[in-house]
Amino acid sequence: MSSDISMSALVPFGWDEGFATDFLPHRDAGLVPGRVTVVDRGRCDLITESGPLRADTAAVSPCTGDWAAVRTGEHPAVVALLPRRTAIVRSSASRESRGQALAANVDTVAITVPLSAEPDLGRLERLLALAWESGARPVVVLTKADRAADPAEAEAQVATAAPGVDIVTISASAGTGMDALASVLTGTVVLVGQSGAGKSTLGNALLGDEILATGEIREQDGKGRHTTVRRELLPLPGGGVLIDTPGLRGVGMFDAAEGLQQVFAEIEELAGRCRFGDCGHDSEPGCAVQAAIDAGTLPERRLESYRKLQRENEWAASRTDARLRAERTNRWKTVTKAQREAYRIKGKKQ
Repeated sequence: MSSDISMSALVPFGWDEGFATDFLPHRDAGLVPGRVTVVDRGRCDLITESGPLRADTAAVSPCTGDWAAVRTGEHPAVVALLPRRTAIVRSSASRESRGQALAANVDTVAITVPLSAEPDLGRLERLLALAWESGARPVVVLTKADRAADPAEAEAQVATAAPGVDIVTISASAGTGMDALASVLTGTVVLVGQSGAGKSTLGNALLGDEILATGEIREQDGKGRHTTVRRELLPLPGGGVLIDTPGLRGVGMFDAAEGLQQVFAEIEELAGRCRFGDCGHDSEPGCAVQAAIDAGTLPERRLESYRKLQRENEWAASRTDARLRAERTNRWKTVTKAQREAYRIKGKKQ
């Protein structure tokens, strides 16, 4: 049976041959495909070929951007999720050993950094690690350029924390830099960043309408309130779709080893030149990393940030391993208890 991409209403939302192929097992069951646009507790909004639909999600745990197999009718429900091509995942806010998916099937991660304050390079490196790990392409968007004393200097500073990443400086309110930004945003685009970074203002500029709520930031600390309170997927007038997200206060590492290697590629490359394979990059002789710091070609802040994020990622991994071991132990205990009970009942009948 060949795949089918004739659902023209879904193509602007990212439907393609690959998703059509993934959907084939569900088509004969009478299900229809839909993309999740908003997730609420126990329910979600989707866009289907016949239009918007609200469905129950008791059987699955979708996130914005997922493609789903949906049962329509009197009680619509999401029956299954199609395999995710990419997913932005952070550690759960409760610090449990589980990841929280922020958005799925994303092509471009637009990380907003406001120039109305000193750029937080450590936070940027965290978001870049999650973006690279997701499989999507990160782009750094320096917002509020009209409030920066020296945008070029800020851009050079940010470039040290984002090697190999496109950096675009804009002012959404003034309309400057938007053409350059549009040229690097492709497919499904998700906006991420701290509250008050100008994501909603940027989103409205990209959407060409005042669809997303915006709010002022506090002058004393440059922070804003969460004008975006949920993740929402919206079509862009020039093609593709946009996912706006609430401001992220906590951005914990979760299974992001490869993302960290990408963000700190220069440190990884230098480490390969160290005299000892297990070099800790402290005071060991022949340490290429420390030599670069001494020469001024590698900021010491970069090494400190690398170590911090590595420790956090390793801690999250250890917590996950411990949880999985506990779950296996609990399952085994349950099976053993059931077996013993069966043997006990069988013994009484004999």
